[in-house]
Amino acid sequence: MNVMPDADAIIVGAGPAGLACAAAMRRHGLRVLILEKADAVASVWRRHYDRLHLHTDRGHSGLPGLAMPPGYPRYPSRAQVVAYLESYAAHFDLRPLFDCAVQTVRHDGSAWHVGTKRAQFTAPVVVIATGWADFPYRPRWPGMEDYQGQIIHSTAYRNPSAYAGKRVLVVGFGNSGGEIALDLAEADVSVALAVRGPVHILPRELLGLPILTWAIAQARLPARLADFINAPTIRLAIGSLKKLGLEAPAKGPRRSIEEDHRVPLLDVGTLARIRDGSIAVRGGIERFTRDGVAFVDSPAEPFDSVVLATGFRPDLRALLPDVRGVFDDHGMPSASGRATPEPGLFFCGLIASPTGQMRQIGIEATRIARLASQVRAAR
Repeated sequence: MNVMPDADAIIVGAGPAGLACAAAMRRHGLRVLILEKADAVASVWRRHYDRLHLHTDRGHSGLPGLAMPPGYPRYPSRAQVVAYLESYAAHFDLRPLFDCAVQTVRHDGSAWHVGTKRAQFTAPVVVIATGWADFPYRPRWPGMEDYQGQIIHSTAYRNPSAYAGKRVLVVGFGNSGGEIALDLAEADVSVALAVRGPVHILPRELLGLPILTWAIAQARLPARLADFINAPTIRLAIGSLKKLGLEAPAKGPRRSIEEDHRVPLLDVGTLARIRDGSIAVRGGIERFTRDGVAFVDSPAEPFDSVVLATGFRPDLRALLPDVRGVFDDHGMPSASGRATPEPGLFFCGLIASPTGQMRQIGIEATRIARLASQVRAAR
């Protein structure tokens, strides 16, 4: 039995990737249905911590068809990114179906069936544009159940106001961990960073230009060569990590992104606060105590609160239980922004990019729209 599709394409998620895909598809004349589990576009950006700014510059972060406003600073704030995404949806007349969480996505050989609590929707093309921020990773250590302080994931952190007069441990030295520790230090909160292993740190700007500009210019170079060329300049800009109690990885930052999907920390002032002693550096956690944490290479210390800036581990296999040859061993798509082994199934913005995530989303959305229009033409 032939089922009349509800749209030419269904997009799961109304964040930057979902909106960019919808706008690009509309330009190809496709009928698009956007399903969003929250009650507004850019829901993840709305709940990020207050001081967050884009780590990539405005000029390279606009989505297809609408640049970020020229009045924005070089690195727009969280609120400005939300306002931009709202204006992007309005500009292209994108009207997501809100409060519509997707439960399963299945293929019957001719169409994709997207199940929600409200209804089931059908289309020949489906794009998963959920991002990874809904999958926070919370590791476990011995003694956590007896710890009397507060433990939160970085997704629940907003600003330093709740931590005045407290001792705080931030676990993890990625972009969130580094910036949250900086936020606390600037508010004169006693803060330490637990850093388990080697870390990649890049300056946000190099020789007066956004670091992204250099990455884009070198995009066609092999990763090893780009890392080799950049290493001396980065060392000069960052200084000695060893003197700060930190260790640099054996791989260069470009290789780490491409091979391990590990994004370097773009320093916005954290290293300066480590150097002046405002942020203490500790090693990996061995165990929790009733009033603090013991480290692998140093004794236990008291902490009133622990912020787990331990990243995200998305696993999309439960969302697409029947697909084959699409995911790696961890449930992440093997390809983003390209055709998959499942006809009409696409992912957007789900693999880290060395040339900026917003920029990459735009590139992927444009490519997906072209491929989706080919699927419609073939029907």
